[in-house]
Amino acid sequence: MPEIVNVLSGCLMQTWFISAFLLVFVAGWLLPEPRGIPAQGADENSWNPETFWYEPWGTSVTHKGIDIFASEGTLVVAATHGLVLFVGELGKGGKVVVTLGPKWRLHYYAHLQLQTARLLTMIQAGQSLGTVGTTGNAAGKPAHLHYGLLSLLPLPWCKTNQTQGWLRMFYLDPGAYIFNRETWHGFNC
Repeated sequence: MPEIVNVLSGCLMQTWFISAFLLVFVAGWLLPEPRGIPAQGADENSWNPETFWYEPWGTSVTHKGIDIFASEGTLVVAATHGLVLFVGELGKGGKVVVTLGPKWRLHYYAHLQLQTARLLTMIQAGQSLGTVGTTGNAAGKPAHLHYGLLSLLPLPWCKTNQTQGWLRMFYLDPGAYIFNRETWHGFNC
């Protein structure tokens, strides 16, 4: 009899875990997603929309984001609300902040001069993350914010025949995202 109780208990725990996981997954997908330009005072003319997935782009091969040009020290703000997952330095990106936003998307803010975001804190759209700078491989170049958008869930319909086109299943066009210009069934491929 104790063996049956242990088996039933294990099944209930497994069912509870799966249900909780599905609830969190669906909630993350359904969260409202306000969108904005992540550099204060920037507008549509602050970057070249043709640079997303532009090639050749140095050792990265393709440019997996957009560069929003602004004066050094300009406030960098969250493009949407989310959870701060990383604040630190990464080779090419220099000083970086990474947030997890709605729809299980990572928002990557790079080349910062100053980082004001705090690890594992919730942020709102428009909240300060740092300031525009020239760190990482932006050293010696005009100050800008590199903004990238990465889906944690593969979107196979976004794949292309371009160089590294299979990666387009994960990298979304940040410019299309900011202005809510869905390009394929609600996705900013």
